[in-house]
Amino acid sequence: MAQPFQLPDFYLPYPARLNPNLDRARAHTKAWAYEMDMIDVPQHGTVIWTERDLDSHDYALLCSYTHPDASADDLDLVTDWYVWVFYFDDHFVELYKRNPDVAGAKAYLDRLPLFMPVDGAITEAPTNPVEKGLADLWTRTVGSHSEDWRRRFADNTKHLLDESMWELLNISEGRLSNPIEYIEMRRKVGGAPWSANLVEHVTGMEVPARIALSRPIGVLRDTFADAVHLRNDLFSYEREVLDEGELSNGVLVLEKFLDIPTQEAAEAVNDLLTSRLHQFEHTAVTEVPLLLDEHGIDPAGRLAVLAYVKGLQDWQSGGHEWHARSSRYMNEGAVTANPVLGGPTGLGTNGIRALIATAPQRLRSFGHVPFEQVPPLPEPALDMPFELSVNRNWAHAREQSIAWAREMGIFDDVPRVWTESKLRDYDLALCSAGIDPDATADELVINALWLTWGTYGDDYYPVAFGRTPDLAVAKAATDRLKQMMPLEGASPSPVTPLERGLADAWQRTTAPMPLENRRQFRHTLELMLDSWMWELKNHHENRVPDPVDYVEMRRHTFGSELTMSLARLGHGRLVPPEIYRTRTIANIENSAMDYAIILNDLFSYRKEIQFEGEVHNLVLVVRNFLDVGLERAIGVATDLANARLKQFQHSVAVELPALFEEFRLGREAREALNAYVGELRDWLAGILNWHREVVRYHDADLAKHFGGREVAVTPQSLRGPTGLGTASTRILANKG
Repeated sequence: MAQPFQLPDFYLPYPARLNPNLDRARAHTKAWAYEMDMIDVPQHGTVIWTERDLDSHDYALLCSYTHPDASADDLDLVTDWYVWVFYFDDHFVELYKRNPDVAGAKAYLDRLPLFMPVDGAITEAPTNPVEKGLADLWTRTVGSHSEDWRRRFADNTKHLLDESMWELLNISEGRLSNPIEYIEMRRKVGGAPWSANLVEHVTGMEVPARIALSRPIGVLRDTFADAVHLRNDLFSYEREVLDEGELSNGVLVLEKFLDIPTQEAAEAVNDLLTSRLHQFEHTAVTEVPLLLDEHGIDPAGRLAVLAYVKGLQDWQSGGHEWHARSSRYMNEGAVTANPVLGGPTGLGTNGIRALIATAPQRLRSFGHVPFEQVPPLPEPALDMPFELSVNRNWAHAREQSIAWAREMGIFDDVPRVWTESKLRDYDLALCSAGIDPDATADELVINALWLTWGTYGDDYYPVAFGRTPDLAVAKAATDRLKQMMPLEGASPSPVTPLERGLADAWQRTTAPMPLENRRQFRHTLELMLDSWMWELKNHHENRVPDPVDYVEMRRHTFGSELTMSLARLGHGRLVPPEIYRTRTIANIENSAMDYAIILNDLFSYRKEIQFEGEVHNLVLVVRNFLDVGLERAIGVATDLANARLKQFQHSVAVELPALFEEFRLGREAREALNAYVGELRDWLAGILNWHREVVRYHDADLAKHFGGREVAVTPQSLRGPTGLGTASTRILANKG
């Protein structure tokens, strides 16, 4: 049977190398798999693997390519880990996916954390090959590592195992995920973050704990993971989609979402894979060195990070080589170098081919011409099933927030970004009034102050720092702003209106908070401040962001985490903290955030692109990535927003009741979570109403605020509401 599509030309900038200990690893891991009862031992009446299956899959070859410099002992251990994880995948498919058994799958997965304790010994007796293999591997691996590494590895292993339930539930419901959800969940279930931990093990060095959770290291890990998974989706489409009935495959997701042929979807997945690798390289070169300097990482720590980067690169090239050879996948016509150039095949030619093959994508990312003309656009066709209600204290909050801005000196600031007239036109209190229709007058004022400060800050940064060649000034200003949010005691004396506004809003909001709530709230604000620096960096590079990085960072620039943080605070004592870390709550929150940010990007596209020279807009990101016209890009962005809204509704209707039962939550906790969901509905309805009504985005508004100019004098980022202080600023009552 012919393959369902021709494999695309892959971006392969690094040569694959083979570990000299391959034959030893093959012999060792076969003996180990027999010892763990993985070969020819029926499981519930089904033989998962025969010896021929193991030989043909050749996981020792995979590990020898992905860890070319590993010692013989480390290669044996890592190969056993990969035999285990692939066996787990096939074991789960045969026992719980082919004939979906949700209850049985959950009971099976619930036992596995017993065999990977962060501290202490394993006390439970294994009952199947997956448990037996995990117990053996965990014991052989974790003794040489720090508690920080053990915890990270345990978390990533648990994600890999648990998110198999997400795939199973989608199969049971016949539900295909949207592209954002897919990338997000595939990153966990696909196991590549887990693989990144093993890269550290093989190098014999750990990424320093104080930077292991930073954005640059996280981007390296996530771009590595996304590229590994997207590559696997291309090679495994035939087996997963056509044989197993799998719905968790990126080619299928884009094929259905974009309504394009399978071959075109495969090319789009490969383009996204390439974009993620470009992001990996960009981060390694431009962000990691600054991170090491900022945190004063010593030479040993720097060496560990460099080894980690190199290890992830080796894994990419080696993983591709194995996919192109393993009988597990469709790989007819697969090559290990893009045949773009004829002629030379010597050292360095793979890299040259890769650069030429992906040059158009790189050029589009850095070649956007700012201030291009944009025709008037119709209002986006966004779904909104939630009823709007406007707080009766709206006018009072508007006047109070304007008076507050005047008191903080915002209208007199240099550069002069806002006037009182402009702030009245923006009417951020209207957004607050829709976001929190049930708030008291005082609560609504606090809400409006946060919206005012956050939107002003987002406007101020590109005007004040956008033309400065050195971002050190902006970094110093950002560090000062972080000092305006003390967990205890007083802040330094604020100097600028932006500092005064933050210090004042922080004190008003956090004074009644418990320390832990203040710490969480501060973290969300720091994420937003750092994301403004990310935007500035892209402006300086004239770089249209990678689509995945854009969506994930846009949640920060929009202040969405603050929305969730403030809304949670009113219910924090009623809901166990671990509930907010579940997949269900993450799905509800992230889908709501993404609908809101795409909504804003659709309404603000002409203002941002033509008048402000902006590069941070999803419509532009889609245009750049898919290389399509404006109308098609708007259609894709609109469909994506509506898909995220549909996912929000699905998570609330299906996943939330299941969460209640799984954790056996009591009446108060259930009511609190339902109220939280209601506040998110208010948030979405209120934001859409504000965009439709406010004097900010429509053609007449642009003529007024930009004085009839065709382009702005300086690039500005006059975004919509940052989502700050939304629904439930009832924190004033949270004395707990």
